[in-house]
Amino acid sequence: MSRLRAKCPDCRTLTAVSIGPEYECHSCGRSFGAGLIRVPRAWGRGGEAMAEAASLPLPYPETGVIDEETLADQSLALALELPERPLVLGGCCCAHIGAIEALAARHGRVSVVWLDAHGDLNTVESSPSGNEWATPLRHVIDSDAVSAEDVALIGTRNLDPPEEDFIARAGVRLGQHAILKALDATAGVYVAIDFDVFSGGEVAPFMPEPEGLSVSDAERLLVSVQDANRVLGAGFTAMLPDGRNVEPARRLASALGL
Repeated sequence: MSRLRAKCPDCRTLTAVSIGPEYECHSCGRSFGAGLIRVPRAWGRGGEAMAEAASLPLPYPETGVIDEETLADQSLALALELPERPLVLGGCCCAHIGAIEALAARHGRVSVVWLDAHGDLNTVESSPSGNEWATPLRHVIDSDAVSAEDVALIGTRNLDPPEEDFIARAGVRLGQHAILKALDATAGVYVAIDFDVFSGGEVAPFMPEPEGLSVSDAERLLVSVQDANRVLGAGFTAMLPDGRNVEPARRLASALGL
């Protein structure tokens, strides 16, 4: 399926056509703010439920499914197939890597707002679990796809000691007050949303942590992101394949103008 054409979520025909960053269905006439690309992989032990969650029915034209045998191949395929304004549905947080790298190649200096209970700033060697899903934010910083000073890490409340050391050394910005500084002077922003950033009950995350954000709090935060800089794309990851996640995801995408 071409990233210029997509399957309409309403009439289910392959007539949603890219008109720049948006899509318009030539059959039913509906327009959409982003193209949906599914990444049904979880790069770690026991992540099958996360991979299954990539099939949740979000109301955006589906431009493709990326299902590769290695993380490097996944990131490359995602970068090649990425819609002009993508909405990525994972899988684990590694689904964001190819999206961020592609957007940085297209636009130059980009910001990343990363909402996650965990830092995702380990290397495979420093991570207690050894899972690659503990590494994606560190990966895009180490690869120079994004500068540490252009990252705002939001809602994080369970960091490993090596991640704390990296934050202090590299200058990753923490907390909601850091968003404006992270977004300053960049060409736009990609927003990565791991569903364990939220409090339990409203959503069904793969790896829940106590004392998270409410969905309403996140909506207000994302509106402020959209007001501060151009939203180049976004992604949802680390969910269970539970219908409770669909409406929060729709609300959050809408708050970003997608």
